[in-house]
Amino acid sequence: MGTGAFLSTIKTRSVVASALCAAAAMAATSLAGGPARADEDGVSFWLPGLYSSLAAVPGERGWSMTNIFIYESGSASATHGFPRGGKLAVGVDGTVFADFGGLTYAFAKPVLGGQFSLGMLALPGQAVGTISGTLTGPGGATVSGARTDTDTGFGDLYPTAALKWNKGVNNYMTYLTGNIPVGSYDPKRLANLGLGHGSIDGGTGYTYLNPTTGHEFSIVGGLTYNFENTHTNYQNGIDYHIDWAASQFLSKQFFVGPVGYFYGQLSGDSGSGDKVGPFESSTIGVGGQAGYIFPVNEQVQGFLGLKGYADVATEDRLKGWSVWLTLNLSPAPPKKAVQ
Repeated sequence: MGTGAFLSTIKTRSVVASALCAAAAMAATSLAGGPARADEDGVSFWLPGLYSSLAAVPGERGWSMTNIFIYESGSASATHGFPRGGKLAVGVDGTVFADFGGLTYAFAKPVLGGQFSLGMLALPGQAVGTISGTLTGPGGATVSGARTDTDTGFGDLYPTAALKWNKGVNNYMTYLTGNIPVGSYDPKRLANLGLGHGSIDGGTGYTYLNPTTGHEFSIVGGLTYNFENTHTNYQNGIDYHIDWAASQFLSKQFFVGPVGYFYGQLSGDSGSGDKVGPFESSTIGVGGQAGYIFPVNEQVQGFLGLKGYADVATEDRLKGWSVWLTLNLSPAPPKKAVQ
């Protein structure tokens, strides 16, 4: 396949990756909102696995629209507790159905020699959380019980900015994102679609893409700083995350490959609302992906992607699995002039 044609075709996939960055906090649902992401309520801003193949490849200039459906399920035994408003919640189970989307604009004028893009996404969805278990106190006294909450509505807003550079088979990127805490949140609920606090996250990434062989590898890493939750006076620690993916293009339009992530806390939680001491967690996940790029019309190109992850090693967090279905519409690459 021709190098130019191959690169033009896969640019739509890179626009998807840019839009996904703005959705980082969209899994910041509830304590039971899917495989819980550490920190207070077992929830963090960053969703492990957010980035995958072609993350650092620049896309076509103009507007793109992204819609992502995520189903997550996770659980932890009654022997594991998660900090919640200065207490411990035990025996946690939960699921999240989230269908979120938004817009990203890639500018034509280079910034620092790279392609600059801005985006904003929002989250409608539903989170269901359940806790059940037995706590044993001083003297052997026990308390048992169970409770289930559901939150249906909208989550926080997620702005993002990214810069991407291409140098032959090497592609580089840097990004900055965060959340504006305006989503549905109640500290008394087990299930929430908002975080209850603001966060800021930044990082860098690299993609190797060989148009001749169709081989591709991407890796993106970043750090999250969390502001204090003023509802609970609880502040999550600093988190790190590394997402990776490899793929093989079987044609100019279709690719498959493995995906995975590493996630953990670099520092413990704090604040006057932290009554249980520093709480740190980590996880490693692996899975697979498939993607298909297709023309919609002369101006618009589409991308349909499916990927899934399973937690294989977790500590102080829910262990579970997730499925992602992505539909992206973006500007089609310009057609080459006929000689």
